[in-house]
Amino acid sequence: MRINRFILATSAVVAALFFGGAYWSLDRVFDNIVRTNAARASDAATRITFAAMYQLMSQGWSRSQADDFLRGMASSGDGSSMQVQVYRGPLVVDVYGVIAQPDLDDALREAMASGRSLRIDSSEEARHIYPLIADERCLKCHANATPGVALGAIEVRQQYAGLLADARRELLLAFAAMLPLAGLFAGAAVWWVGRRIEGAVESLQEEFEKVGAVADLKALAVAERDFGFVELNRIDAALRALLGKLRGIAVDKEILTFEIGLLEKFVITADVVRDWREYVCRLLIDINGILPAHTLFSIFKIDDEMFDLEVFWFGPVTAETKRRMEHYIREELLRTSSFADSGAFAIHHHIANSDGPLVELSEDEVAVRVKSFFVDKPKIGGIVGIGVHAGVLDDETRYLVVESVLSTLLNVVGSVKAIYKYTRDLEYYATRDPLTDLFNQRVFWELSSYEVGRAQRHGYSFGLLLIDLDNFKLVNDNHGHAVGDTYLQRFARQVQGALRDGDILARYGGDEFVALLPEATQETVVVVAQRIRNAVEQLEIVTPEGVRLHGTVSIGLAVYPDHADSTKDLLMFADNMMYRAKAAGKDQVAVPSQDDVVEIFRDISQKSLMVIEAIENQRVVPWFQPILDVGTRQVVAYEVLSRISLEGQMIRADEFVEIAEKIGVIHRLDMLVLERALASLSKQGHDGEIFVNLSPRALVFSEFARDLRRIIAASDVAPERIVFEITERDTVKNLALLERFLLDLKADGFKLAIDDFGSGFSSFHYLRRFPIDYLKIEGDFIANMLNSDKDRTFVTSIRSLAREMGIAVVAEYVESPEVLHELERMEIHRAQGYYIGRPAPDVIARDWLPPAA
Repeated sequence: MRINRFILATSAVVAALFFGGAYWSLDRVFDNIVRTNAARASDAATRITFAAMYQLMSQGWSRSQADDFLRGMASSGDGSSMQVQVYRGPLVVDVYGVIAQPDLDDALREAMASGRSLRIDSSEEARHIYPLIADERCLKCHANATPGVALGAIEVRQQYAGLLADARRELLLAFAAMLPLAGLFAGAAVWWVGRRIEGAVESLQEEFEKVGAVADLKALAVAERDFGFVELNRIDAALRALLGKLRGIAVDKEILTFEIGLLEKFVITADVVRDWREYVCRLLIDINGILPAHTLFSIFKIDDEMFDLEVFWFGPVTAETKRRMEHYIREELLRTSSFADSGAFAIHHHIANSDGPLVELSEDEVAVRVKSFFVDKPKIGGIVGIGVHAGVLDDETRYLVVESVLSTLLNVVGSVKAIYKYTRDLEYYATRDPLTDLFNQRVFWELSSYEVGRAQRHGYSFGLLLIDLDNFKLVNDNHGHAVGDTYLQRFARQVQGALRDGDILARYGGDEFVALLPEATQETVVVVAQRIRNAVEQLEIVTPEGVRLHGTVSIGLAVYPDHADSTKDLLMFADNMMYRAKAAGKDQVAVPSQDDVVEIFRDISQKSLMVIEAIENQRVVPWFQPILDVGTRQVVAYEVLSRISLEGQMIRADEFVEIAEKIGVIHRLDMLVLERALASLSKQGHDGEIFVNLSPRALVFSEFARDLRRIIAASDVAPERIVFEITERDTVKNLALLERFLLDLKADGFKLAIDDFGSGFSSFHYLRRFPIDYLKIEGDFIANMLNSDKDRTFVTSIRSLAREMGIAVVAEYVESPEVLHELERMEIHRAQGYYIGRPAPDVIARDWLPPAA
């Protein structure tokens, strides 16, 4: 409804209500006045009549005079609205007789009986009855009366219906004359108000119709108007204030859609990491759908390395524009302290849309907005930027879009660079011992296996040395691990210097080192071993307290193919020779004779028989090492370890597992340990997870999976409580077989863990290929992380990698409260080691307590 019609209709309703109310009120007033005047007139007439009668009667009027008076009073009202009638009461009739008069009704009788005047009003008339009361004077003529008795009554009737009808007719005529004037005035007022309001509204509508986007809203200027009414002026002021607020907070729908898209792009997938340059090109194209952005760029710095500068252009770009942008970017880098000292770096330009418009910018048109971030762990920093037209940054909303773009770019490219940093560190530490920077045990096995194959093909021999530091435990115990670590680092450099070019030195674990000597006879191997022993004797370490430390080594050697034809047998032979050197007084090189060869292999055969006999007689005993939830300090899991009970002694798994694998009984060993472990843990009331080692070699046996499911089904232990650890004691040649087997386990509800994660390349291969639930970090990194930045970085990298993949982490070799506290600070989920609890046949209390100092 239009406002003028609304006002007009409202005015008509108000006028009708006003005139109706006025008519009703005036009618009531006139009715009151007429009735009141009639009552007063009748009362006055009654009193006058009574006074006249009294005056006549006091003069002694005759009957004829009385009759004439009564008739005259009765006829005096003819033709008028007032009629007077005098009535004789019974006492007067008894003396003077009956006269012609209307019959007495109830009202007259009541008035004469009570002696009180009576007034009766109806819609047509006002009736007043006045009783004539006898007093002493009246007794002269009315001897039969007594004072106070009514002798008769005077009745006055006042007709006022005609008067009211006349008054109403006059009122209606007056209102009828006023109505056109009121209507004319109301119409004029409505027209004037409507014109004032509609004019202003039409003006506002024309201005608001011009708004099609947020940019139009910002350009809109509504002038202040005077509507002639305070209330409308207040509405106008409120509208202008609202417009001002809208200019500050309004955002285009397209910008909101783009922002939502940017949030979705914060999910970094493997595809984004792999093809991040294509991702940035697509991002630049999307940006230009919202605001003109001609370029994006990024440059990142990791440690002391400067990565390439990547510049992405929306379309083809001129050489001069490229030069200007490169100059502008260099100036931005100089403003950042971390990049101020950077030297030359390669610049790569990318075109997002080869069919796009040519990008050609002048000096004034080059405007760059940059954003940077720097973190310490891993040490990485970067700058990203966006090039837009200068006016874009003046728009607050579009400025926020630019900030969102830069945040997305930092997130994507920063994640790519961080993952590159993690991967590079992990790959390095997967092949290296972080303390000595030598190859680690896993690489040694791969290289030695390769060397066996090469020696077989070319028909030459090579040597293997097992080098063990004598009394190294005393160094750690007496002078601390920091001195011990320094000693190992100096020792590694000393031994490395004694080797030939091309020889390979690796840290096998703890204070044991192995050296691979390609193309060497036994005589050559002996010479190199003696050179190593002499070099170590010359080694001297000075502790912070000024104590000078010297050391010696015991070396065992083996030669392919004289002593063995496989890497494991060679190492086993060298290990036996090394123990012979220690038994002979240490600081020696044990050179094997023919008798030694026979005796060592006899020992190996005896160990093989010992393993078979232990399995047959079920002397394989499960031991359990607790795994602690770092946050709750509760024991939530146990790892199952194998022991052989022999003549009252417990033989550890590392002394017989390799033999069991070699002689093909590892699957029987695993099944026996698992069956007895599940029974023992159930009996002891453990209801948490159970970590069980799986040997990849056992998977080649067809009955392995069948026996595994049979034993677990018979134990009543839920599959989700069992975590199978994949070990890397042997390289798995058939990964497809392992993958199928592990996927079947996962489908049955079992969980999977990678043991000694980070100790070899296959760990990462397993992580990428298999549905892993836990990573157990190689214990050497945990044990040394408080003293080695490299080890700490490695642990941090694994934790970050696992967190990104939704995998829980277990830290091994936790042997001190300081290490456990650091794990808690680093948010490592679980801990395992001698400080938590040593392997034992019995479980410990669920609520863990630190061991007594």
